[in-house]
Amino acid sequence: MAAIGLQTHIWNNNLRSLLLLASYPFLIAFIVWAISFLMGWALSNSGNSEYAIQHGLTFSRALIFAYWPLIFSVVVVWFILAYFFQTRMIRALSHAHPVTREEEPELYNLLENLCIARGLKMPRLEIIETRARNAFASGIDTNSYSITVTRGLLQSLQKDEVEAVLGHELTHIINGDVRLLIISVIFTGMIGFFAQMAWSSIRYSLYARGGRRSDGRVLLMMLAVVGILWLGYMATMFTRFALSRRREYMADAGSVELTKNPDAMMRALLRLSGKDRIPEATDDIALMCIENSRKFFGVFATHPPLEGRIEAISETTGTPVPTLRPGNRADDKARFKNPEDKNFPWLTAQRKNRPSPWDKKES
Repeated sequence: MAAIGLQTHIWNNNLRSLLLLASYPFLIAFIVWAISFLMGWALSNSGNSEYAIQHGLTFSRALIFAYWPLIFSVVVVWFILAYFFQTRMIRALSHAHPVTREEEPELYNLLENLCIARGLKMPRLEIIETRARNAFASGIDTNSYSITVTRGLLQSLQKDEVEAVLGHELTHIINGDVRLLIISVIFTGMIGFFAQMAWSSIRYSLYARGGRRSDGRVLLMMLAVVGILWLGYMATMFTRFALSRRREYMADAGSVELTKNPDAMMRALLRLSGKDRIPEATDDIALMCIENSRKFFGVFATHPPLEGRIEAISETTGTPVPTLRPGNRADDKARFKNPEDKNFPWLTAQRKNRPSPWDKKES
């Protein structure tokens, strides 16, 4: 781990987190300035373009000067809400539910042993009831850290492979990757909310008019406002390029260091191949997972190829790559959880309202 710059990686993550948080108020201020400029331009009621531009600049300066405390307060309030409710937000986006030691004793003990080995506080454990095989860590401090795994992962991997996945996610917490991910996903999410709300409002307004003629300047201004909001949203989306794909190599190495079992880490990655997509989760959650075959904007990969990660582990540790078909499940007797095991309270409660996703056999 030291040979590939662990401390530098952690320091860079912390620096990126601070820069993203610090730049956010300025981005909000710029968006407000641009929108107020368009409002001043539209309200100028002049055919003189030079006068309209000057009126827009004067109006925007006056508005920013008068309302900057409100703008700052809105950003602070959003940060406070994101800080205290980010756990619930992530849970809602992923459709996960927390589990206790009594509900998942084997899983809980595996994670607890890894935490004891590193002297770390035990993060919460959560599970997503889906056949997909994946896992992710979330949180911004020791009081909010959690590790989430899918039911499909538990019922497809062997015990040492599940331990390797837990070690991978625990390393993300140790390295500060999780904090940076949460900031990029949750703390900068307000602009996207307002962009979608504004676009929805404009579409409703146009529909409500029933095709009646309207002032072209006002309509142009409304569309420009939405455009500015979407540009701001895209700017926050592209902050995710601050998330180095190297983080997955670092987490794989950290898992090997924790478990002393490189073969299990490679086998776990092989079993995830082609089975990682969680239908219930959003793209933001997919970005946080141990594997993400979805591409950012359909073009950019957020994770390095599994083949490259497996090869890196093999070359670094001198361990042969396992002869395992990608996507293959462990044998029935070797699996961490029995696929027919339905004795846990959450699923029992859900079955009262709708059929269980495990009532259908896996194809």
